[in-house]
Amino acid sequence: MAPDRVTTTPAGRYEKPVLIIDDHELVGTSLMLSLRSEGLVAHWCGTAGGADAILAEARGLSPGLALLDLDLGRDRRGAVLDGVRLVAPLVAAGWRVMILSGSGDHVRIGGALADGAVAWLPKNAPFPALLRSARAAADGREVMAPERRQKLIDLFHEQSSVRAELHSKIDKLTQREREVLAELAQGHRAQAVADRFVVSLATVRTQIRAILVKLEVSSQLEAVALYRRATGR
Repeated sequence: MAPDRVTTTPAGRYEKPVLIIDDHELVGTSLMLSLRSEGLVAHWCGTAGGADAILAEARGLSPGLALLDLDLGRDRRGAVLDGVRLVAPLVAAGWRVMILSGSGDHVRIGGALADGAVAWLPKNAPFPALLRSARAAADGREVMAPERRQKLIDLFHEQSSVRAELHSKIDKLTQREREVLAELAQGHRAQAVADRFVVSLATVRTQIRAILVKLEVSSQLEAVALYRRATGR
């Protein structure tokens, strides 16, 4: 869709646009038409072109309200598109960003809010609630209770600190120790790991002991749990 740079209502009154950023065409266009039927000037922006194409389309409009999903699928090259990474550049371009996502990951939502999104609304929210929130956000009014918003932001910062600490421990491992730990995290036993890397079982056991020391844990289970928390796997 080629958006108009300037948008007016039939009466000539300027309306700030609502840009729906969603990878599902049926969802995006249905929401666009529903918002248009309520008098909002809505556009749907697909995601196949990737982050640069999304931001270029946003720059082609006078800044208004962006309804942004967090899980945007993959672009034409197969790269995963994370909506969180679009929040800061959209805000910098003058857009008010409201997260409209099915994701229940409060840490990711908190990250989006920390980057400047004004609110989060579940994707399955009733349309009247969505419409009220969209109008309020477009008008610059409060959409989300400040204490709720801050709680999610604090959760994001807290988890970011925890992950940074976990990564600092993972960074102590050698490349081979990381590979061994990754194999253990996939449920492979020491002998299978030895076979995988064509080394002796004694060598793998030595590597596992080194991993436990560097990660400051006392068992393989703890090491695997730390690795999964750090990598999200």
